[in-house]
Amino acid sequence: MQKLIFFARVAFICNVCFVLTWFMRAAPGLQQGQIASSIIVLGVGLAIILNCLTSLVAVVMLLRKKVTGTTFPYWLFIINFLFFIAQLILILK
Repeated sequence: MQKLIFFARVAFICNVCFVLTWFMRAAPGLQQGQIASSIIVLGVGLAIILNCLTSLVAVVMLLRKKVTGTTFPYWLFIINFLFFIAQLILILK
């Protein structure tokens, strides 16, 4: 359970980097430097993969009733799942 919470938090950080990456596309001057390249790698490369895996595992554990609201914050699951839907729409577009 603790691993799922950890990966859900990391997925949330990657999702924030995903949003920053899409904002950086609008401002090309921000795409320079090591921090910007790290944000791009986390946002584009790792976010969709990690978000897909954590959402899938969280849904399976919720359906099996192994996760409750006291052990796993539902708001984190909902936000990560909404980011996952947005990522699918933006990437498959």
